[in-house]
Amino acid sequence: MPHDHDHPHDHSHSPGGAPHKHPPLRPDQDDTITYWRAMEIAVRGLMIEKGILTADEVRRAVEDMDNRTPLQGARVVAKAWTDPAYRKLLLSDGNAACKALGIDDGIYKLVVVENTDDVHNVIVCTLCSCYPRWLLGLPPDWYKSRNYRSRVINEPRDVLKEFGTDIADDMVVRVHDSTADMRYLVLPRRPAGTDGWSEDKLAALVTRDSMIGVTFATMP
Repeated sequence: MPHDHDHPHDHSHSPGGAPHKHPPLRPDQDDTITYWRAMEIAVRGLMIEKGILTADEVRRAVEDMDNRTPLQGARVVAKAWTDPAYRKLLLSDGNAACKALGIDDGIYKLVVVENTDDVHNVIVCTLCSCYPRWLLGLPPDWYKSRNYRSRVINEPRDVLKEFGTDIADDMVVRVHDSTADMRYLVLPRRPAGTDGWSEDKLAALVTRDSMIGVTFATMP
């Protein structure tokens, strides 16, 4: 009988009985039913059963989240680089600034911190992986890792150097820890030599990592 399985082992499917190995299981393929996964399944099933949500609405919400990219955040940064009034709004009320561009303003308070010649900002979530997903998409694996979450607080310059980002000794490095109801976004410094560039051209210089603060926005 045909069957599906994920555990690696040796067996033969080929003529002559030559053994082969299945590749090891990736973390995102792990179907272990943890406490939180069981809780999510139960709550989702209950909400569908009571008519609060439909299975299709859940599917579309997950699909929408999976399709988000850092392009929305890059639009916000490029607009702030070219429009002083918008930059002022962004730094005072990040959610309102998103809404002004027709971008979902999110369900969390958005605080935008600006990199300057004197201050470099970097964001982290020391408890889990709180992150402005509506602007940056899904967080990278390293952002969620215990290594990054613990070290960037205690030795931010060393961590940034591992990303290839050297911070001058006379610059202040500020680490911002996200919370359950607040998200941070870094407004990188605009690269030199980009005067007169369009917003679209500038947005192409803005990367996810520069909006987390582990790298600079640079010319190609």
